[in-house]
Amino acid sequence: MHGYFRCSKDTVMDWMTIVHKIPILTTILSGVFFTILYRHWNTKGRPSYLMWWTLGVLCYGLGTLTESIVGIWGWSAPVFRWWYVLGALLGGFPLAQGSVYLMFSKRTADIMCGAVVLIIVVASVLVFLSPINYDLVEHGRLTGRVLGWSKLRLVTPIVNIYAFVFLVGGAFYSAYKYSRDKIYRNRFLGNLFIAFGGLLPGIGGSFTKFGYTEVLYVTELLGISLIYLGYVTIRKDRTLSIYSVQNKD
Repeated sequence: MHGYFRCSKDTVMDWMTIVHKIPILTTILSGVFFTILYRHWNTKGRPSYLMWWTLGVLCYGLGTLTESIVGIWGWSAPVFRWWYVLGALLGGFPLAQGSVYLMFSKRTADIMCGAVVLIIVVASVLVFLSPINYDLVEHGRLTGRVLGWSKLRLVTPIVNIYAFVFLVGGAFYSAYKYSRDKIYRNRFLGNLFIAFGGLLPGIGGSFTKFGYTEVLYVTELLGISLIYLGYVTIRKDRTLSIYSVQNKD
């Protein structure tokens, strides 16, 4: 019996080691996706919505890069701070902001962008100034609980709600609009993929609040994979978008 439990514990540790390497794969996929989006943006008139989507995938990849570094070399304060800014504060915001520029007038999108960016900038500065509670630090695991100024964590739901409403909600709304006509099948499916892809990292992020960062690593990989699949599916479609600004690219 003792040998069984020891074997089981070793198996769990092996799986944990594998899971902590998942962000490496996510970073590579994000890098490839970023390159594709950058070329799309650069050759199609550099529209604002595509710029923000490109920045979103870049931030996504940089966030998982910090996780990759911790998975390989262990925890460090500078890497943690960057992880918190890129993941908890930026998170899905740039991707959501791309959807805002797609769905709203430029003036409205600029105002919304300015308000959220101000919150993120102030919170980011405070993250870099905050002391670290080293008693809560774990060598191979990232969690916001180590922030000495713990109330900073109350800011993240504000940004995350914004990201959820306009990235996930916006994609579901678009899917609904496209579902009315069969000729938009690819656009309908693509937006569904993006909606679920945007939802998954948020679910994983909620687990980090309880110390289960490994769930986030899995949902991040699944999330960026679905968003990429959604992008590719929509790009194959030859119908006109319901958003006039998208038809200009």
